[in-house]
Amino acid sequence: MASSKEVDLNSQSVDDSDETLSAVHRADNVLLTKLGYKSEFKREFSLLETIAFSLAILAVSCGTTTGYSYPLLSGGHFAMVWGWFIPCIFITCVAASMAELASSMPTSAGLYYFSAKMASEKRSALASWITGWSNITGQVTLICSINFSCTELTTTGITLATDGAVVLSPAASFGILLAIHLTQAILCSAGTRVLARMTVLVLFVILATTIGSIVSLLVCSRGMVTPKDAFTKFENNTGWSNNVWAFILAFTSPMWSLTGYDSAAHIAEETTNAALAAPIAIMVGVLGTEILGWLMFIAASFATYSVPDIVQSKLVLPMGDVYLAVLGKKGTLALWWSIAFLQDNALPGSRWWKRVNPHTQTPVNAVWFVMALSAICGVLSFSMTAFNSLASASVIGLYISYVTPIYYRITSGRDKFKPGPFHLGRWSVPIGTTAVVWVAFMVVMLLFPYTQTADAETMNYSLVIVMAVFIFAAGSWVFSARHWFTGPIPNIGAKVESLSSEEKPEC
Repeated sequence: MASSKEVDLNSQSVDDSDETLSAVHRADNVLLTKLGYKSEFKREFSLLETIAFSLAILAVSCGTTTGYSYPLLSGGHFAMVWGWFIPCIFITCVAASMAELASSMPTSAGLYYFSAKMASEKRSALASWITGWSNITGQVTLICSINFSCTELTTTGITLATDGAVVLSPAASFGILLAIHLTQAILCSAGTRVLARMTVLVLFVILATTIGSIVSLLVCSRGMVTPKDAFTKFENNTGWSNNVWAFILAFTSPMWSLTGYDSAAHIAEETTNAALAAPIAIMVGVLGTEILGWLMFIAASFATYSVPDIVQSKLVLPMGDVYLAVLGKKGTLALWWSIAFLQDNALPGSRWWKRVNPHTQTPVNAVWFVMALSAICGVLSFSMTAFNSLASASVIGLYISYVTPIYYRITSGRDKFKPGPFHLGRWSVPIGTTAVVWVAFMVVMLLFPYTQTADAETMNYSLVIVMAVFIFAAGSWVFSARHWFTGPIPNIGAKVESLSSEEKPEC
Protein backbone atom coordinates (compact mmCIF):
# COMPACT_ATOMS: atom_id res chain seq x y z
CA MET A 1 0.00 0.00 0.00
CA ALA A 2 1.24 3.43 -0.88
CA SER A 3 2.43 5.44 2.07
CA SER A 4 -0.06 7.99 3.42
CA LYS A 5 0.45 11.57 2.43
CA GLU A 6 1.32 13.86 5.26
CA VAL A 7 -1.27 16.29 6.50
CA ASP A 8 -0.27 19.68 7.79
CA LEU A 9 -1.82 19.56 11.24
CA ASN A 10 -1.01 23.25 11.71
CA SER A 11 -3.44 24.14 8.93
CA GLN A 12 -6.15 21.74 9.97
CA SER A 13 -9.53 22.97 11.13
CA VAL A 14 -9.19 21.32 14.52
CA ASP A 15 -8.88 24.21 16.92
CA ASP A 16 -6.65 22.82 19.63
CA SER A 17 -6.68 26.23 21.34
CA ASP A 18 -10.40 25.89 22.03
CA GLU A 19 -10.51 25.09 25.72
CA THR A 20 -14.05 23.73 25.48
CA LEU A 21 -12.83 20.68 23.59
CA SER A 22 -11.80 17.77 25.73
CA ALA A 23 -8.65 15.81 25.02
CA VAL A 24 -10.83 13.00 23.63
CA HIS A 25 -12.63 15.37 21.28
CA ARG A 26 -9.34 16.77 20.01
CA ALA A 27 -8.03 13.27 19.41
CA ASP A 28 -11.23 12.38 17.55
CA ASN A 29 -10.87 15.45 15.35
CA VAL A 30 -7.19 14.82 14.64
CA LEU A 31 -8.04 11.29 13.51
CA LEU A 32 -10.85 12.70 11.36
CA THR A 33 -8.38 15.09 9.77
CA LYS A 34 -6.11 12.20 8.93
CA LEU A 35 -9.07 10.59 7.16
CA GLY A 36 -9.41 13.73 5.05
CA TYR A 37 -12.16 15.66 6.81
CA LYS A 38 -12.50 18.59 9.17
CA SER A 39 -14.98 18.45 12.02
CA GLU A 40 -18.32 20.04 11.07
CA PHE A 41 -20.55 18.59 13.78
CA LYS A 42 -20.73 18.89 17.55
CA ARG A 43 -19.56 15.72 19.34
CA GLU A 44 -22.46 15.49 21.78
CA PHE A 45 -23.30 11.77 21.60
CA SER A 46 -21.84 9.82 24.51
CA LEU A 47 -21.35 6.04 24.36
CA LEU A 48 -24.70 5.46 26.09
CA GLU A 49 -26.50 7.86 23.76
CA THR A 50 -24.88 6.29 20.70
CA ILE A 51 -26.04 2.84 21.84
CA ALA A 52 -29.49 4.28 22.57
CA PHE A 53 -29.52 5.80 19.07
CA SER A 54 -28.72 2.43 17.49
CA LEU A 55 -31.39 0.61 19.53
CA ALA A 56 -33.94 3.34 18.84
CA ILE A 57 -33.36 3.05 15.08
CA LEU A 58 -33.87 -0.74 15.24
CA ALA A 59 -36.97 -0.37 17.51
CA VAL A 60 -37.46 -4.06 18.24
CA SER A 61 -41.02 -3.86 19.57
CA CYS A 62 -42.17 -2.09 16.40
CA GLY A 63 -40.30 -4.41 14.04
CA THR A 64 -41.65 -7.60 15.58
CA THR A 65 -45.22 -6.30 15.89
CA THR A 66 -45.45 -5.17 12.27
CA GLY A 67 -43.29 -8.04 10.96
CA TYR A 68 -45.40 -10.72 12.65
CA SER A 69 -47.36 -11.40 9.44
CA TYR A 70 -44.32 -12.86 7.64
CA PRO A 71 -43.69 -15.87 9.92
CA LEU A 72 -47.44 -16.22 10.55
CA LEU A 73 -47.87 -17.09 6.87
CA SER A 74 -44.51 -18.80 6.34
CA GLY A 75 -44.78 -21.61 8.86
CA GLY A 76 -46.75 -20.41 11.85
CA HIS A 77 -45.26 -21.25 15.24
CA PHE A 78 -42.10 -22.86 13.86
CA ALA A 79 -41.33 -19.87 11.62
CA MET A 80 -41.94 -17.37 14.44
CA VAL A 81 -39.24 -18.95 16.58
CA TRP A 82 -36.70 -20.25 14.10
CA GLY A 83 -37.42 -17.85 11.22
CA TRP A 84 -36.01 -15.13 13.47
CA PHE A 85 -33.20 -17.05 15.17
CA ILE A 86 -31.47 -18.51 12.07
CA PRO A 87 -31.10 -15.25 10.05
CA CYS A 88 -29.80 -13.46 13.16
CA ILE A 89 -26.66 -15.61 13.08
CA PHE A 90 -25.75 -14.30 9.64
CA ILE A 91 -26.94 -10.73 10.25
CA THR A 92 -24.50 -10.65 13.19
CA CYS A 93 -21.70 -11.42 10.71
CA VAL A 94 -22.72 -8.41 8.61
CA ALA A 95 -22.87 -6.18 11.69
CA ALA A 96 -19.50 -7.37 13.04
CA SER A 97 -17.77 -6.71 9.71
CA MET A 98 -19.37 -3.27 9.51
CA ALA A 99 -18.34 -2.49 13.09
CA GLU A 100 -14.74 -3.37 12.26
CA LEU A 101 -14.76 -0.89 9.37
CA ALA A 102 -16.43 1.80 11.49
CA SER A 103 -13.74 1.42 14.13
CA SER A 104 -10.96 1.79 11.58
CA MET A 105 -12.48 4.78 9.77
CA PRO A 106 -14.91 6.69 12.04
CA THR A 107 -16.36 9.26 9.64
CA SER A 108 -19.95 10.25 8.88
CA ALA A 109 -19.36 9.26 5.25
CA GLY A 110 -19.52 5.71 6.62
CA LEU A 111 -20.16 2.91 4.12
CA TYR A 112 -19.54 5.19 1.15
CA TYR A 113 -16.08 6.08 2.48
CA PHE A 114 -15.28 2.48 3.49
CA SER A 115 -15.95 1.23 -0.06
CA ALA A 116 -13.71 3.87 -1.60
CA LYS A 117 -10.80 3.10 0.70
CA MET A 118 -11.06 -0.70 0.53
CA ALA A 119 -11.50 -0.95 -3.24
CA SER A 120 -8.57 -0.77 -5.63
CA GLU A 121 -7.67 2.68 -6.97
CA LYS A 122 -9.20 1.75 -10.32
CA ARG A 123 -12.55 0.72 -8.80
CA SER A 124 -12.66 3.16 -5.89
CA ALA A 125 -15.05 5.68 -7.46
CA LEU A 126 -17.37 2.99 -8.83
CA ALA A 127 -17.47 1.22 -5.45
CA SER A 128 -18.50 4.51 -3.79
CA TRP A 129 -21.09 5.14 -6.49
CA ILE A 130 -22.70 1.71 -5.99
CA THR A 131 -22.64 2.01 -2.20
CA GLY A 132 -24.02 5.54 -2.19
CA TRP A 133 -26.95 4.86 -4.51
CA SER A 134 -27.81 1.56 -2.82
CA ASN A 135 -27.80 3.22 0.59
CA ILE A 136 -29.90 6.24 -0.35
CA THR A 137 -32.41 3.95 -2.08
CA GLY A 138 -32.61 1.79 1.01
CA GLN A 139 -32.80 4.73 3.42
CA VAL A 140 -35.61 6.51 1.57
CA THR A 141 -37.73 3.39 1.12
CA LEU A 142 -36.96 2.19 4.66
CA ILE A 143 -38.13 5.46 6.22
CA CYS A 144 -41.33 5.17 4.23
CA SER A 145 -41.90 1.53 5.19
CA ILE A 146 -41.19 2.20 8.88
CA ASN A 147 -43.47 5.22 8.96
CA PHE A 148 -46.19 3.29 7.20
CA SER A 149 -45.85 0.53 9.77
CA CYS A 150 -46.40 3.24 12.39
CA THR A 151 -49.46 4.31 10.43
CA GLU A 152 -50.69 0.71 10.50
CA LEU A 153 -50.13 0.58 14.26
CA THR A 154 -52.17 3.76 14.61
CA THR A 155 -55.05 2.66 12.37
CA THR A 156 -55.16 -0.78 14.01
CA GLY A 157 -55.18 0.87 17.44
CA ILE A 158 -58.14 3.05 16.40
CA THR A 159 -60.02 0.00 15.12
CA LEU A 160 -59.34 -1.87 18.37
CA ALA A 161 -60.35 1.11 20.51
CA THR A 162 -63.69 1.46 18.69
CA ASP A 163 -64.41 -2.29 18.57
CA GLY A 164 -64.19 -2.23 14.78
CA ALA A 165 -66.60 0.69 14.34
CA VAL A 166 -63.93 2.95 12.79
CA VAL A 167 -61.80 1.69 9.91
CA LEU A 168 -59.78 4.50 8.37
CA SER A 169 -59.72 4.96 4.60
CA PRO A 170 -56.49 4.86 2.57
CA ALA A 171 -56.66 8.65 2.22
CA ALA A 172 -56.85 9.11 6.00
CA SER A 173 -53.98 6.65 6.45
CA PHE A 174 -51.89 8.63 3.97
CA GLY A 175 -52.62 11.79 5.94
CA ILE A 176 -51.31 10.12 9.11
CA LEU A 177 -48.24 9.00 7.18
CA LEU A 178 -47.50 12.56 6.04
CA ALA A 179 -47.97 13.84 9.60
CA ILE A 180 -45.42 11.32 10.86
CA HIS A 181 -42.96 12.36 8.14
CA LEU A 182 -43.40 16.03 9.06
CA THR A 183 -42.88 15.36 12.76
CA GLN A 184 -39.72 13.37 12.08
CA ALA A 185 -38.30 16.05 9.79
CA ILE A 186 -38.82 18.71 12.46
CA LEU A 187 -37.23 16.58 15.20
CA CYS A 188 -34.26 15.57 13.03
CA SER A 189 -33.62 19.21 12.18
CA ALA A 190 -33.03 19.95 15.84
CA GLY A 191 -29.57 20.32 17.34
CA THR A 192 -27.38 17.34 18.08
CA ARG A 193 -27.78 17.73 21.85
CA VAL A 194 -31.59 17.50 21.55
CA LEU A 195 -31.36 14.36 19.42
CA ALA A 196 -28.83 12.76 21.77
CA ARG A 197 -31.01 13.28 24.83
CA MET A 198 -34.16 12.21 23.00
CA THR A 199 -32.69 8.82 22.08
CA VAL A 200 -32.24 7.90 25.74
CA LEU A 201 -35.94 8.54 26.37
CA VAL A 202 -36.91 6.51 23.32
CA LEU A 203 -34.64 3.65 24.44
CA PHE A 204 -36.40 3.55 27.81
CA VAL A 205 -39.82 3.32 26.10
CA ILE A 206 -38.54 0.62 23.70
CA LEU A 207 -37.23 -1.55 26.53
CA ALA A 208 -40.34 -0.99 28.65
CA THR A 209 -42.79 -1.89 25.87
CA THR A 210 -40.73 -4.84 24.63
CA ILE A 211 -40.18 -6.41 28.05
CA GLY A 212 -43.77 -5.60 29.01
CA SER A 213 -45.06 -7.30 25.88
CA ILE A 214 -42.89 -10.40 26.37
CA VAL A 215 -43.89 -10.88 30.01
CA SER A 216 -47.57 -10.09 29.40
CA LEU A 217 -47.93 -12.45 26.46
CA LEU A 218 -46.14 -15.31 28.22
CA VAL A 219 -48.01 -14.94 31.52
CA CYS A 220 -51.47 -14.30 30.11
CA SER A 221 -51.31 -16.98 27.39
CA ARG A 222 -50.57 -19.91 29.69
CA GLY A 223 -52.35 -23.02 28.45
CA MET A 224 -53.20 -21.64 24.99
CA VAL A 225 -50.35 -23.39 23.16
CA THR A 226 -48.18 -26.30 24.33
CA PRO A 227 -44.39 -25.76 24.40
CA LYS A 228 -43.98 -28.41 21.72
CA ASP A 229 -46.38 -26.67 19.34
CA ALA A 230 -44.94 -23.24 20.12
CA PHE A 231 -41.48 -24.34 18.94
CA THR A 232 -42.18 -27.02 16.33
CA LYS A 233 -45.68 -26.79 14.78
CA PHE A 234 -45.41 -25.86 11.09
CA GLU A 235 -48.31 -24.46 9.07
CA ASN A 236 -47.69 -23.18 5.54
CA ASN A 237 -50.10 -20.44 4.46
CA THR A 238 -47.96 -18.79 1.77
CA GLY A 239 -49.25 -20.55 -1.32
CA TRP A 240 -45.84 -22.10 -2.02
CA SER A 241 -45.97 -25.92 -2.14
CA ASN A 242 -42.35 -26.28 -1.01
CA ASN A 243 -42.31 -25.98 2.79
CA VAL A 244 -38.58 -25.24 2.96
CA TRP A 245 -38.93 -22.27 0.63
CA ALA A 246 -42.03 -21.09 2.45
CA PHE A 247 -40.04 -21.12 5.71
CA ILE A 248 -37.17 -19.18 4.13
CA LEU A 249 -39.62 -16.41 3.21
CA ALA A 250 -40.08 -15.84 6.96
CA PHE A 251 -36.52 -14.47 6.99
CA THR A 252 -38.01 -11.25 5.56
CA SER A 253 -39.10 -10.23 9.06
CA PRO A 254 -35.66 -10.11 10.76
CA MET A 255 -34.01 -8.78 7.61
CA TRP A 256 -36.44 -5.83 7.58
CA SER A 257 -36.37 -5.31 11.36
CA LEU A 258 -32.57 -5.41 11.54
CA THR A 259 -31.82 -2.53 9.20
CA GLY A 260 -30.48 0.91 9.96
CA TYR A 261 -27.73 -0.12 12.35
CA ASP A 262 -25.25 1.61 10.04
CA SER A 263 -26.61 4.80 11.62
CA ALA A 264 -24.05 4.47 14.43
CA ALA A 265 -21.30 4.75 11.81
CA HIS A 266 -22.96 7.75 10.14
CA ILE A 267 -23.05 9.77 13.37
CA ALA A 268 -19.38 9.01 14.12
CA GLU A 269 -18.48 12.70 13.73
CA GLU A 270 -21.08 13.57 16.37
CA THR A 271 -19.81 10.92 18.80
CA THR A 272 -17.17 11.08 21.51
CA ASN A 273 -14.38 8.50 21.09
CA ALA A 274 -16.06 7.39 17.86
CA ALA A 275 -13.51 4.71 16.96
CA LEU A 276 -14.74 2.69 19.93
CA ALA A 277 -18.26 4.03 20.51
CA ALA A 278 -19.51 3.46 16.92
CA PRO A 279 -18.64 -0.26 16.69
CA ILE A 280 -19.89 -0.92 20.23
CA ALA A 281 -23.20 0.77 19.38
CA ILE A 282 -23.54 -1.30 16.21
CA MET A 283 -22.92 -4.59 18.01
CA VAL A 284 -24.98 -3.82 21.12
CA GLY A 285 -27.84 -2.53 18.98
CA VAL A 286 -27.91 -5.59 16.73
CA LEU A 287 -27.36 -8.21 19.45
CA GLY A 288 -29.83 -6.53 21.80
CA THR A 289 -32.48 -6.37 19.08
CA GLU A 290 -31.85 -9.97 18.05
CA ILE A 291 -32.21 -11.31 21.61
CA LEU A 292 -35.27 -9.23 22.51
CA GLY A 293 -36.83 -9.91 19.11
CA TRP A 294 -36.40 -13.66 19.54
CA LEU A 295 -37.97 -13.57 23.00
CA MET A 296 -40.80 -11.46 21.58
CA PHE A 297 -41.52 -13.99 18.84
CA ILE A 298 -41.35 -16.89 21.30
CA ALA A 299 -43.93 -15.09 23.42
CA ALA A 300 -46.02 -14.38 20.31
CA SER A 301 -45.86 -18.07 19.36
CA PHE A 302 -47.24 -19.08 22.76
CA ALA A 303 -49.97 -16.44 22.40
CA THR A 304 -50.95 -17.42 18.84
CA TYR A 305 -54.01 -19.46 19.77
CA SER A 306 -54.90 -20.42 16.17
CA VAL A 307 -52.81 -19.66 13.09
CA PRO A 308 -55.73 -20.17 10.61
CA ASP A 309 -57.96 -17.80 12.60
CA ILE A 310 -55.35 -15.06 12.87
CA VAL A 311 -54.48 -15.36 9.17
CA GLN A 312 -58.11 -14.41 8.49
CA SER A 313 -57.87 -11.35 10.76
CA LYS A 314 -59.65 -8.24 9.51
CA LEU A 315 -57.15 -5.98 11.28
CA VAL A 316 -54.39 -4.31 9.27
CA LEU A 317 -51.86 -5.88 11.65
CA PRO A 318 -52.83 -9.44 12.69
CA MET A 319 -50.71 -9.09 15.84
CA GLY A 320 -53.55 -6.94 17.17
CA ASP A 321 -55.78 -10.00 17.39
CA VAL A 322 -53.11 -11.82 19.39
CA TYR A 323 -52.87 -8.98 21.92
CA LEU A 324 -56.64 -8.67 22.09
CA ALA A 325 -57.19 -12.37 22.78
CA VAL A 326 -54.48 -12.56 25.43
CA LEU A 327 -54.51 -9.16 27.15
CA GLY A 328 -58.02 -7.90 26.55
CA LYS A 329 -58.95 -4.49 25.17
CA LYS A 330 -57.42 -2.27 27.88
CA GLY A 331 -54.16 -4.18 28.12
CA THR A 332 -53.84 -4.28 24.34
CA LEU A 333 -54.39 -0.54 23.89
CA ALA A 334 -51.93 0.35 26.66
CA LEU A 335 -49.10 -1.56 24.97
CA TRP A 336 -50.26 -0.82 21.42
CA TRP A 337 -50.15 2.98 21.73
CA SER A 338 -46.75 2.78 23.46
CA ILE A 339 -45.39 0.79 20.52
CA ALA A 340 -46.93 3.19 18.01
CA PHE A 341 -45.25 6.14 19.78
CA LEU A 342 -41.82 4.66 19.08
CA GLN A 343 -42.03 4.88 15.30
CA ASP A 344 -42.81 8.33 15.43
CA ASN A 345 -22.24 14.57 -4.03
CA ALA A 346 -23.58 11.53 -5.77
CA LEU A 347 -27.05 13.01 -5.64
CA PRO A 348 -28.40 15.73 -7.91
CA GLY A 349 -27.94 19.07 -6.15
CA SER A 350 -25.66 17.51 -3.54
CA ARG A 351 -23.86 20.80 -2.91
CA TRP A 352 -27.07 22.17 -1.45
CA TRP A 353 -28.33 18.99 0.25
CA LYS A 354 -25.10 18.38 2.16
CA ARG A 355 -24.96 21.91 3.63
CA VAL A 356 -24.77 21.96 7.43
CA ASN A 357 -27.08 24.41 9.20
CA PRO A 358 -24.90 26.90 11.13
CA HIS A 359 -27.37 27.14 14.01
CA THR A 360 -28.17 23.46 14.71
CA GLN A 361 -24.95 21.99 13.26
CA THR A 362 -27.06 19.35 11.48
CA PRO A 363 -27.68 18.74 7.72
CA VAL A 364 -31.20 20.17 7.74
CA ASN A 365 -31.49 20.34 3.94
CA ALA A 366 -30.65 16.64 3.60
CA VAL A 367 -33.18 15.72 6.30
CA TRP A 368 -36.05 17.44 4.47
CA PHE A 369 -34.90 16.11 1.10
CA VAL A 370 -34.97 12.49 2.29
CA MET A 371 -38.29 13.00 4.07
CA ALA A 372 -39.82 14.50 0.92
CA LEU A 373 -38.68 11.56 -1.21
CA SER A 374 -39.95 9.12 1.39
CA ALA A 375 -43.31 10.88 1.53
CA ILE A 376 -43.60 10.59 -2.26
CA CYS A 377 -42.90 6.87 -1.95
CA GLY A 378 -45.72 6.79 0.60
CA VAL A 379 -48.22 7.15 -2.25
CA LEU A 380 -47.62 3.42 -2.70
CA SER A 381 -49.29 2.84 0.66
CA PHE A 382 -52.60 2.95 -1.19
CA SER A 383 -51.64 -0.51 -2.46
CA MET A 384 -50.43 -3.02 0.14
CA THR A 385 -48.83 -5.12 -2.63
CA ALA A 386 -46.82 -2.18 -3.89
CA PHE A 387 -45.91 -1.16 -0.37
CA ASN A 388 -44.66 -4.65 0.59
CA SER A 389 -42.51 -4.48 -2.53
CA LEU A 390 -41.19 -1.15 -1.31
CA ALA A 391 -40.23 -2.74 2.02
CA SER A 392 -38.34 -5.55 0.24
CA ALA A 393 -36.57 -2.98 -1.93
CA SER A 394 -35.42 -1.11 1.18
CA VAL A 395 -33.77 -4.24 2.59
CA ILE A 396 -32.13 -5.02 -0.76
CA GLY A 397 -30.77 -1.50 -1.13
CA LEU A 398 -29.45 -1.23 2.41
CA TYR A 399 -27.84 -4.64 2.59
CA ILE A 400 -26.11 -4.19 -0.77
CA SER A 401 -24.62 -0.99 0.64
CA TYR A 402 -23.65 -2.90 3.81
CA VAL A 403 -21.73 -5.68 2.08
CA THR A 404 -20.12 -3.71 -0.75
CA PRO A 405 -17.36 -2.31 1.52
CA ILE A 406 -17.16 -5.68 3.30
CA TYR A 407 -16.59 -7.41 -0.05
CA TYR A 408 -13.75 -5.03 -0.89
CA ARG A 409 -12.38 -5.36 2.64
CA ILE A 410 -11.91 -9.16 2.20
CA THR A 411 -10.59 -8.88 -1.37
CA SER A 412 -8.62 -5.87 -2.58
CA GLY A 413 -8.55 -4.27 0.86
CA ARG A 414 -6.88 -7.11 2.77
CA ASP A 415 -3.43 -5.59 2.74
CA LYS A 416 -4.34 -1.94 3.21
CA PHE A 417 -6.91 -2.33 5.97
CA LYS A 418 -5.63 -1.04 9.30
CA PRO A 419 -7.73 -2.16 12.27
CA GLY A 420 -9.07 0.18 14.93
CA PRO A 421 -9.77 -0.63 18.59
CA PHE A 422 -12.53 -3.06 17.53
CA HIS A 423 -11.31 -5.70 15.10
CA LEU A 424 -12.05 -9.34 14.28
CA GLY A 425 -8.46 -10.48 13.85
CA ARG A 426 -8.06 -13.73 11.92
CA TRP A 427 -11.83 -14.14 11.84
CA SER A 428 -12.29 -11.00 9.77
CA VAL A 429 -12.15 -12.70 6.35
CA PRO A 430 -14.31 -15.77 7.23
CA ILE A 431 -16.95 -13.59 8.89
CA GLY A 432 -16.87 -11.09 6.03
CA THR A 433 -17.19 -13.87 3.45
CA THR A 434 -20.17 -15.33 5.31
CA ALA A 435 -21.80 -11.89 5.36
CA VAL A 436 -21.37 -11.36 1.60
CA VAL A 437 -22.69 -14.83 0.67
CA TRP A 438 -25.67 -14.45 3.02
CA VAL A 439 -26.71 -11.08 1.59
CA ALA A 440 -26.34 -12.35 -1.99
CA PHE A 441 -28.76 -15.17 -1.14
CA MET A 442 -31.20 -12.88 0.65
CA VAL A 443 -31.28 -10.35 -2.20
CA VAL A 444 -32.48 -13.11 -4.52
CA MET A 445 -35.03 -14.36 -1.96
CA LEU A 446 -36.48 -10.91 -1.40
CA LEU A 447 -37.35 -10.61 -5.09
CA PHE A 448 -39.80 -13.54 -4.91
CA PRO A 449 -43.55 -13.10 -4.31
CA TYR A 450 -45.21 -14.64 -1.27
CA THR A 451 -47.33 -17.02 -3.34
CA GLN A 452 -46.36 -19.51 -6.05
CA THR A 453 -49.16 -18.45 -8.39
CA ALA A 454 -48.69 -14.69 -8.22
CA ASP A 455 -50.94 -12.25 -10.04
CA ALA A 456 -51.10 -8.46 -10.23
CA GLU A 457 -52.42 -8.31 -6.66
CA THR A 458 -49.81 -10.59 -5.07
CA MET A 459 -46.72 -9.93 -7.20
CA ASN A 460 -43.52 -8.65 -5.60
CA TYR A 461 -42.57 -5.49 -7.48
CA SER A 462 -39.33 -4.87 -5.60
CA LEU A 463 -37.42 -5.90 -8.74
CA VAL A 464 -39.06 -3.00 -10.60
CA ILE A 465 -38.03 -0.52 -7.90
CA VAL A 466 -34.48 -1.84 -7.63
CA MET A 467 -33.99 -2.04 -11.41
CA ALA A 468 -35.33 1.50 -11.89
CA VAL A 469 -32.67 2.84 -9.54
CA PHE A 470 -30.02 0.54 -11.03
CA ILE A 471 -30.76 1.70 -14.60
CA PHE A 472 -30.68 5.36 -13.57
CA ALA A 473 -27.48 5.00 -11.50
CA ALA A 474 -25.76 2.82 -14.12
CA GLY A 475 -26.75 5.15 -16.95
CA SER A 476 -25.53 8.16 -15.01
CA TRP A 477 -22.23 6.42 -14.36
CA VAL A 478 -21.62 5.30 -17.94
CA PHE A 479 -22.61 8.54 -19.65
CA SER A 480 -21.50 11.11 -17.11
CA ALA A 481 -20.30 10.33 -13.60
CA ARG A 482 -17.33 8.16 -14.53
CA HIS A 483 -15.74 11.24 -16.08
CA TRP A 484 -15.98 13.45 -12.99
CA PHE A 485 -16.97 11.43 -9.94
CA THR A 486 -13.97 10.47 -7.80
CA GLY A 487 -15.59 9.24 -4.57
CA PRO A 488 -15.19 10.85 -1.14
CA ILE A 489 -13.78 14.36 -1.40
CA PRO A 490 -11.57 15.58 1.48
CA ASN A 491 -12.76 18.92 2.82
CA ILE A 492 -9.39 20.08 4.20
CA GLY A 493 -7.71 20.57 0.85
CA ALA A 494 -5.51 17.48 1.05
CA LYS A 495 -5.96 14.01 -0.31
CA VAL A 496 -5.16 11.49 2.36
CA GLU A 497 -5.21 7.76 2.74
CA SER A 498 -7.30 5.97 5.35
CA LEU A 499 -5.49 5.59 8.61
CA SER A 500 -6.24 3.37 11.53
CA SER A 501 -7.59 4.82 14.74
CA GLU A 502 -4.65 3.11 16.37
CA GLU A 503 -2.48 5.81 14.77
CA LYS A 504 -4.32 8.46 16.77
CA PRO A 505 -1.74 10.86 18.19
CA GLU A 506 -1.52 11.37 21.89
CA CYS A 507 -3.03 14.57 23.27
